[in-house]
Amino acid sequence: MSRGVLQRVLFVAADPRECLSWVDHWDHVKPLKLCVHWARQGKWKGVDVVAVANGMGGDRASAAIQAVEGVAKVCSIGYCGALEKKLQVGDVFIGNQVTNGAEAWTAKRPGGPAAKSGCVASLDYIVQTAREKSALRAAGSSVVEMEAAGAARAAQALKVPFYCVKVVSDLADEDFANDFNHARLPNGKMNVSRLVMGAMLSPRRKLTELIRLNSRTALASKQLGDFLANCTF
Repeated sequence: MSRGVLQRVLFVAADPRECLSWVDHWDHVKPLKLCVHWARQGKWKGVDVVAVANGMGGDRASAAIQAVEGVAKVCSIGYCGALEKKLQVGDVFIGNQVTNGAEAWTAKRPGGPAAKSGCVASLDYIVQTAREKSALRAAGSSVVEMEAAGAARAAQALKVPFYCVKVVSDLADEDFANDFNHARLPNGKMNVSRLVMGAMLSPRRKLTELIRLNSRTALASKQLGDFLANCTF
């Protein structure tokens, strides 16, 4: 695809909820027609900005970046799981390195507020157990998520700066009761009906967890949006 004359800062996430609080800070927001699940464009501090959400996984993030014209900078945003026990729900985390276990990419630090920083483990599945989180922490990462490696690879191919700003939605010492990988669809979305039906078989553990996660992600989204609004890229 040919690149347009616009110099856009592109923010890439898995789910629109990861973007909405951030987009609320923009001016002149309108939908952007792209071959992705969700996209918005607007102005922020006089800069052309785009947010896209295209489902879970590095390939989905990479495809989203390739769908946007005029990309000048790429920032991977969204929820992450804590690997360090000191990280709490709603904490913003700035990745200075992203690794998928085989490759690693350096991420730039945006200007703005202070935040914890370190290495982001970016895997193509949802880490379900505290035991695996502990192993990832021992390997040197501080948080885990699913899209940043794909976004970093696409930014590298475009030869544009790459940033990674995440927000914690689950803790290092927690196991998931729900099988989120089983509910993941080929298009990167979550099969909510499958999740809820499975949760109803064990409402005390699984349904309570879904309700708790919904509350946590709402808080995390607000924290992320407010943080990004005070950054420069």
